[in-house]
Amino acid sequence: MRRREFISFLGGTVAWPFAARAQAPAMPIVGFLHYASPATLLHLAAAVRGGLEEVGFVEGKNVRIEYRWAEGDYDKLPALAAELVRLQVTVITAGGAVAAQAAKEATKTIPVVFTSGADPVASGLVRSLSGPGGNLTGVSLLAAEMATKRLELIRDLLPQARAVAMIINPTFPGAESEIAEVEAAGRTIGVQTYGVKATSPSDIDAALASFSQLRVDAFMVGADGYFITRRDQLAALSKRYAIPGIYPFPDFPEAGGLLSYGVSLADAYRQAGVLTGRILKGAKPAELPVMQPTKFEFILNLKTAKELGLVMPSPLLGRADKVIE
Repeated sequence: MRRREFISFLGGTVAWPFAARAQAPAMPIVGFLHYASPATLLHLAAAVRGGLEEVGFVEGKNVRIEYRWAEGDYDKLPALAAELVRLQVTVITAGGAVAAQAAKEATKTIPVVFTSGADPVASGLVRSLSGPGGNLTGVSLLAAEMATKRLELIRDLLPQARAVAMIINPTFPGAESEIAEVEAAGRTIGVQTYGVKATSPSDIDAALASFSQLRVDAFMVGADGYFITRRDQLAALSKRYAIPGIYPFPDFPEAGGLLSYGVSLADAYRQAGVLTGRILKGAKPAELPVMQPTKFEFILNLKTAKELGLVMPSPLLGRADKVIE
C-alpha cells in the first residue's frame, strides 16, 4: 500500500468512532414547569422522577430534566413555559392548572402532561377526559368534588356549624366550579357558605380578619396551588383568630393547619411522571386519557386541635390516614 493511501485509510479508521458517537440519539429532555418553589414542593418533582423511573427513565442516565419554578408568582409562568419551548424540550410536565395553561399557550406541538385541580375539560385544557385531542393530557385532581367532601367533614367535626367561608383565588380556573359545588352542598345540609377571594398575602390576612364579622364557624381553602405556598400564613391566622381551617392537601396540616382531605399530590405527580415516560416512548398525548386520582389522604393535626380547643370525635380519628401529634 502506498504511503498516501495508507494515511487516507488510517484517517478514516480514526474518524469513524467519532462519527458514530456524533450520530448517537440525543438524550430526551423533560421540562418541569411548576407554580411553586422548590423550597415548598420539591417532593413533587421527586414524585415525577419516580413515575419516570417506573417506565424506565432515570434522570442523568437516559433523560434530562430542566426545572422551572415560578416561586408562587403565576405571572412568571408564561415566560418560563416559553423558555422551555426555546430549549426544544421533548415534553413538558406542568404542575397546576395555571402552569398547564401557560404551557398550552406556549406550544401546540410539544406534548404537555399536566396535574390540574381545575376541571381539565371545563378549563379548556383538553377536549374530553377519554380523548384529550391536541398535545395535552394529564391527571385531574377532582378539586370541586373533594371540596364538598371537606364541607361534610366540617359538619362531622362541628355538628352545630351554621356558616362556613371558603377562600378562593379568582385567577385559578377551577375557582368558580369549586365554590358552586360547595354552595350547593351547603344548601343541602343547611350550612351558609361564603366565598372570599384572595390573590395575595395581604388578601389572606384580610380574609381571615373578616371571618369574625361573617360569624363563620370554620373556613375552607380552595384547591388552588397558590395557597400551598401560603400554608404557614394560613395556619398561623387560623390559630390567631381561633377559627378551624379545612384544607385540600396534607401540606397544610404538616405546617400546622387543622386537617386536610383530598388527593395525594405525590401520587398524582407520580402518575404524571408515568404519562410523561409513556410519551417519551412514543405515545401521543391526544390518545392518552386523562387519569383520575387513585389515592386520597385524610390528615389530622391533634396539636392544632388542642390549640383551637377542639376535641376530635372518635369516628373522625378512626378515619384518619395520618394523625400528627
